[in-house]
Amino acid sequence: MPETPFRQSPSQTVGPFFGYALPYEGGAEVASPWHPSAIRFHGTVFDGAGHGIPDAVIEIWGADAAGGIIAERGSFARDGHVVTGFGRAAVDRDGHYSFTTIKPGPTRTDAAPYLLVTVFARGLMYHLFTRAYFDDEPDRNDRDRLLGDVDPARRSTLIAQADGEASYRFDIRLQGDGETVFLDFDAETDG
Repeated sequence: MPETPFRQSPSQTVGPFFGYALPYEGGAEVASPWHPSAIRFHGTVFDGAGHGIPDAVIEIWGADAAGGIIAERGSFARDGHVVTGFGRAAVDRDGHYSFTTIKPGPTRTDAAPYLLVTVFARGLMYHLFTRAYFDDEPDRNDRDRLLGDVDPARRSTLIAQADGEASYRFDIRLQGDGETVFLDFDAETDG
């Protein structure tokens, strides 16, 4: 019998139902606010008309300050001391989200520090992936391969802006003017 390749099953719209059990206590605290390297990473998720989306969920993942993978990634058992690397937060009624995390280090010598950002929201058939780089890393940002491949006119949609001491704002625009650059991962890869 010939071998049939596996095929991805069809997705369903991420609807208002996804909020049950996804946000969890402490999910937005990747690092405790009193951690010496803590930063605030926040922003608003906007629709194509420029209105905040009231029912999105944002996930972030970041490396440690040296660019290494954090061993405690994603822990539901947040103890207030360990930096977990992973966070999940629901937006408020105006579409605003906020995390307490640390600024990651670059994962390679030719890369800039970034946070991976995933967006789940109503009307999306698939969750969206993007990266948030930091505006206070201009030299590293100029050397980053992914940023270098992005149209210069759209590159700013991937840059979190410092808006206070240890605070960065990263707005996410799902479509329209200033649409955030989203990343596409090919599901059919070799090996």
